[in-house]
Amino acid sequence: MKLGSLQHNREIWAKVFGYAAMACVLVIVGVPLFWIVITSFKDRPDIYVQPAVYWPRAWHPENYSDATTTLPFWTFLRNSLIVTGVVAGVKFVLGVFSAYGLVFLRFPGKTVLFLVIIAALMVPNQITVISNYALIAQLGWRNTLQGIIVPLCGVAFGTFLMRNHFLSLPSEVIEAARMDGAGWWRLLTRVVLPMSGPTMVAFAVVTLVNEWNGYLWPFLMADGPEVATLPVGLTLLQNTENPSVTNWGPVMAGTILTMLPILIVFLALQRHMIKGLTSGAVKG
Repeated sequence: MKLGSLQHNREIWAKVFGYAAMACVLVIVGVPLFWIVITSFKDRPDIYVQPAVYWPRAWHPENYSDATTTLPFWTFLRNSLIVTGVVAGVKFVLGVFSAYGLVFLRFPGKTVLFLVIIAALMVPNQITVISNYALIAQLGWRNTLQGIIVPLCGVAFGTFLMRNHFLSLPSEVIEAARMDGAGWWRLLTRVVLPMSGPTMVAFAVVTLVNEWNGYLWPFLMADGPEVATLPVGLTLLQNTENPSVTNWGPVMAGTILTMLPILIVFLALQRHMIKGLTSGAVKG
């Protein structure tokens, strides 16, 4: 009886701590998002006031039109779509093919190549900025879309993720396909990829989110709004009108508009993404 009571108490405390942890996460994540949304509808006097106003005295939806007209917002959106689409597409294709080669093809130095890929994951992107910048400048690609796109097409994470997933696939199915005479292309398209849907979705979503939110490299490459992406455009939006006093209403409105496309993609695919990240991700 005492043992059952002790177990019941542990379950209660586990639920309490679980709900408390979820509440803390909700506050940490939700409060900043709430503040961004509310500020996007505030007029300037409601922003620069003490004490802070948590609810607008008067709603100011004109901030959204200011965010899209003060600077070429739609040019920023086009550039973000191009950069994100091209980089994500190249990374996805290279990640799938390189992982397939590392798992299903035999060639000398395969283990060494995988160790090099793992080492690339350990190197922060900021360390390679100087060398990449010098190379792109020598090629004359500064302030161009190709200057932004080409250095971002490294695919170490995708290769690592897809390789570990391919290793988790049932070997019996792979061997049966080979015994039926399936070549490498048929094995990839008819057997491996159909069993890898959730992991490919996870790979695609992570890549899309990372590239959409990328800031440092596009900021270094863009000299003006012609090739600037949305995160860089938000920085330029801060410096309009009076640079010493930022009108945060349009900036927050631009932030909301920047978040919406990738948020919709993430919400639509999150179930497949979580399943893909947790299925066989640690095997091999």
